[in-house]
Amino acid sequence: MQLDEIDRRILRELQRDAGQSLEQIARAVGSSKTPVWNRIRKMREAGVVGKQTVLLDAEALGLEACFFVLIRTAEHESGWQNAFLEAVRARPEVLEAHRLAGDIDYILKVRVPNARAYDTFYQALIAQVKVHEVTALLSMEEIKATTELPV
Repeated sequence: MQLDEIDRRILRELQRDAGQSLEQIARAVGSSKTPVWNRIRKMREAGVVGKQTVLLDAEALGLEACFFVLIRTAEHESGWQNAFLEAVRARPEVLEAHRLAGDIDYILKVRVPNARAYDTFYQALIAQVKVHEVTALLSMEEIKATTELPV
């Protein structure tokens, strides 16, 4: 889909706060409600705009520890990979999982209440799938976190 400047402004507004009314978005982008609604509908249909959700404060919910888990595996066949992906996708503590190029095969972003809860997560993961090496890095401070893409 080809996006023009008004589409981009609408997307910035939606990313900033998707709970805004259509009237507020239209005012912010310098348009009226019906054209803005039509643009949003077209961007949804094209897959540019996905589901709407709410961002929660992890620390306010008692999830104070954020670990980045680096995983190396000696296994590279599809059976192992499917089991690993299934295990990772089933764990609610895993906020993100990425397959990497380079020396590390996977990186996980894991949010838990504390180090003991991380160990429980770790023990459950390695009970489900065999991994060669795991390194857990505790984030001491979140400097920047955003879901807003540069549009």
